[in-house]
Amino acid sequence: MSAARVRDKVARISFGVLSVGVGAVLAAMVAFMLFFTGKAFYEGAINDQPAASIVLFVCLVAGIGVVAVGTFILGVRLLKDKIRGAHLTAEIICGALLVCALFELMLEGVTTIFWILAVSALILAAVFTFADPALSEERKLQRVLRDMEAREEAEEGTLGRDPSGRGYMAVNFFNLFWIFTIGAVFGDAVETVYHYMIEVPGEFQIRAGLLWGPFSPIYGFGAVLLSLILNRFYRAPAVAVFLVSAVVGGAFEYFVSWFLEFAFGAVAWDYTGRFLNIGGRTDFMFMCMWGVLGVIWIKMLLPWLIGLVNKIPWQWRYSVTAVCAAFMIFDGAMTLIALDCWYMRLNGAPVDQTAFQQFFAQHFDNAYMEARFQSMSLHPELTTRVH
Repeated sequence: MSAARVRDKVARISFGVLSVGVGAVLAAMVAFMLFFTGKAFYEGAINDQPAASIVLFVCLVAGIGVVAVGTFILGVRLLKDKIRGAHLTAEIICGALLVCALFELMLEGVTTIFWILAVSALILAAVFTFADPALSEERKLQRVLRDMEAREEAEEGTLGRDPSGRGYMAVNFFNLFWIFTIGAVFGDAVETVYHYMIEVPGEFQIRAGLLWGPFSPIYGFGAVLLSLILNRFYRAPAVAVFLVSAVVGGAFEYFVSWFLEFAFGAVAWDYTGRFLNIGGRTDFMFMCMWGVLGVIWIKMLLPWLIGLVNKIPWQWRYSVTAVCAAFMIFDGAMTLIALDCWYMRLNGAPVDQTAFQQFFAQHFDNAYMEARFQSMSLHPELTTRVH
């Protein structure tokens, strides 16, 4: 056996043993959490907590349980050299970790546990995407072939298209990232013009949802969601696309409103009193707008976007995307921390407990946040946080 194969086998076994150990530790942690939760429930210590907080905590424990079981299975599959099964398990664990991070954000805010969960998901994804020793040589060859194919597709004008023909676009990080970015910019522009022309004629209001840049992330994520769901509907009649987009967009808008309220007490829109509104979080008119946007997106804008992708020199596309993605991740992370610090200040928490709080109190104080997020108001009493 060659030295490279021995090295790969040692790395795989080491990572497998580590995964089994981490899975066992997480399982023990879940058992302790269940024990103390049951004890607190028996003693009546959680009677004062909102029902939503209790439900979120149960979901968090269940999510950590899924991560524990998945990590243990991941280790076993690595030890048995079942690499492809290990990849599938790792993807499930990443999804579960991100969901747990959202639950933790709604329960306690941007805490150390939140960052551990989120960063763990990123590290796990990176390990299995870039550092899997068992597939390193295969991946190098695939990268060379992919670059050759990308160059040929760029010359033919088909870069970014689904080669199978089942969908319009190829589902990959490159396409989804630029869909998110362009959707976020487009959504911010539409919201700004709508407010200026229709909602409050003559009043300019900043509609961006991140600390820096003209980005409205709800439209960015909405564009990604619609693209994934409608990718195979690009040949479908406009009526079918409209109906699917209206339902998906309305459900997404409802979820985002619910999440912002429960996590930060933030109210970014309220449709109470409007025709066929659902809890004030979405209504008939905006569901129809989502439907129209879906038709325009899949029939007109997505083909234009794929054409725009073809104009990026193929040798630059990965480096430019990496730099822009790093900025967007940093912008999103800073926005989450700024919102959390804003919430804590409004909730009466000291602003100088940590270096983070001191920094954000100095550079992103209440006045700055109110000026930046003009369409949003924070109401700490609406959250489901346990403190």
